[in-house]
Amino acid sequence: MSKTIAINAGSSSLKWQLYQMPEETVLAKGIVERIGLDDAVSTVKFDGRSESQTLPIKDHIVAVKLLLEDLKRFAIISDFAEITGVGHRVVAGGEIFKSSVLIDDEALRQIEELSSLAPLHNPANAAGIRAFKEILPDITSVAVFDTAFHTTMPEVAYRYPMADKYYTDYQVRKYGAHGTSHYYVSQQAAEMLGKPLEELKLITAHIGNGVSLTAINGGKSVDTSMGFTPLAGPMMGTRTGDIDPAIIPYLVENVPELENAADVVNVLNKESGILGVSGLTNDMRDLEAAMAEGDEKAQLAFDMFADRLKKFIGQYMAVLNGADALVFTAGIGENDTLLREKIVSELSWFGMDIDPAKNVFGNSGVISTDAAKVKVLVVPTDEELVIARDVEALKA
Repeated sequence: MSKTIAINAGSSSLKWQLYQMPEETVLAKGIVERIGLDDAVSTVKFDGRSESQTLPIKDHIVAVKLLLEDLKRFAIISDFAEITGVGHRVVAGGEIFKSSVLIDDEALRQIEELSSLAPLHNPANAAGIRAFKEILPDITSVAVFDTAFHTTMPEVAYRYPMADKYYTDYQVRKYGAHGTSHYYVSQQAAEMLGKPLEELKLITAHIGNGVSLTAINGGKSVDTSMGFTPLAGPMMGTRTGDIDPAIIPYLVENVPELENAADVVNVLNKESGILGVSGLTNDMRDLEAAMAEGDEKAQLAFDMFADRLKKFIGQYMAVLNGADALVFTAGIGENDTLLREKIVSELSWFGMDIDPAKNVFGNSGVISTDAAKVKVLVVPTDEELVIARDVEALKA
């Protein structure tokens, strides 16, 4: 009987979930927010309770010490020795890491070197790793990569149509993201459909504030919408998704406050998407409330969002030469009945439909009719569970 903790460290946050393994029982979960500030907030949820405190948290090491002490303070554990494994989400594994790995000094060095591919994420992921290694140096420490699931993509899918040197010398290629989520929901979908994953062709749609779709053939990713960075793909909460790259120098030349490419990329990442088009919000619930009141910009943002998703689904129907199922997951994908109905109703030519009695908030599983040629599913994602399982698999 052992306990494993799954960690997702951001630049100023640290999310965690503690499991009893191998039972896979969630004992507690929480988040430390606003790391580096005097009014940081640490929240612990367990046994139906939620406990929060506001205090100065200087860095990730202090955050890790705090969450571990809270586990003892609330009697979730009695001793740190009960935690035998820690799994860290790492966004970019590049072409080095094709699966989860035990973290040694060399692996940590490589994770930090790959920061150029995920400058907002990998440094924070590394900080979380270092914090745990300092406090609990002897436990099994595992890195689980967002990109690993997509390393099965063929070269025709991951290469960009540029001169070879940009790939060989500068590693410019499609890496994808959300791989842990796509991997998990594809497995769950196979179970729900009662068929071996190896016999299925699936399109998985991870739709949250960040959005990515993946074409999965026989359990392997063969194409995905996020690219060299998570900016690529369909329109997202605050990201444009795919645009004409010539827009970037045009804006630098013509918009005074945008002085260089980095300024434009910041706008494309943080001020665009649903937020940019609506001028209101990046939260789909607030957007649909505004739509109901007749807000035309909110309606346009919703319609554009659905349009881009629909186009990628159609694209991956072509990549796979047909699919057995379309799988919705993540915050919006799992909960937004209106968006699911709009997307699927406009893909009816492919043999998709939705049963209104099944397409309801809180429902999961198959939501299409029995007659649907392409099944439609809602599958709640659980990336933390995948992390915990990989830790167990790599324990000595």
